[in-house]
Amino acid sequence: MASEKLPSQLNKILHDIVDDAPVCDTGEGKSKASKREVTYGFHLVEGKMGHTMQDYHVARFEERDGNEPDFWDDTMKAIKKAYHSTNRKILKKKASDDVSTRGGSTAVTVIIINGESLVVANVGDSRAIISESGIARRLSVDHEPLMEKEEIESRGGFVIRQRGNVPRVDGQLAMSRAFGDQTVKEHISSDPDLVIEDIDADAEFIILASDGLWTVMSDQEAVDTVKDVKDARKAAMELINEALHRESKDDISCIVVRLG
Repeated sequence: MASEKLPSQLNKILHDIVDDAPVCDTGEGKSKASKREVTYGFHLVEGKMGHTMQDYHVARFEERDGNEPDFWDDTMKAIKKAYHSTNRKILKKKASDDVSTRGGSTAVTVIIINGESLVVANVGDSRAIISESGIARRLSVDHEPLMEKEEIESRGGFVIRQRGNVPRVDGQLAMSRAFGDQTVKEHISSDPDLVIEDIDADAEFIILASDGLWTVMSDQEAVDTVKDVKDARKAAMELINEALHRESKDDISCIVVRLG
């Protein structure tokens, strides 16, 4: 999710996704920020994994809401609260299901404030990167089980390599942080990694995408693929087309934000 101004209803945006709000498969937007024009484009494709579509995205501009000062008084605390609330909602939604059905999700959010600063949050392996003078820099953190093995074990869980030698929490989940996932919820976290920073003058564009893109493409390869594509929507489409060309089988959602 990308926004020129800090959204007043991040919690509602995340909950809309949980509630399966209609998602357009492609689109774009534009707004004149205080110092630069910000444009975004998004694209979405269903993979060939034999399950229904699992990827969703939201991209839109929001005006600052003075009635919700929490975002401005303590931005990190407010975003953590929204992530935790989303986690509880997913778990509640799955409460009536068979306990063997995990029903979980990853998330990455990027909030662009007045074209001048970034707030980035994520859980799981959905990723955000930024291109600065053609060089890719990762903004989010891929939450791999081995990276947080001690924390998982301190909660009573374990990490073991299964199914293609992939480390998994309790032999099931290939991430140490996620929303939901009922069967391993006691051993994982929904705490987002958070970054707040200024946007440098050499920043060109931001890419947000699910793991269907990143399993076949490095951060720098993604930047190189679209560095000369000025239209944000076409850039998102080009990235997904390249991932498909590289035989990605998973669902893929992608947002590209051009920073003037």
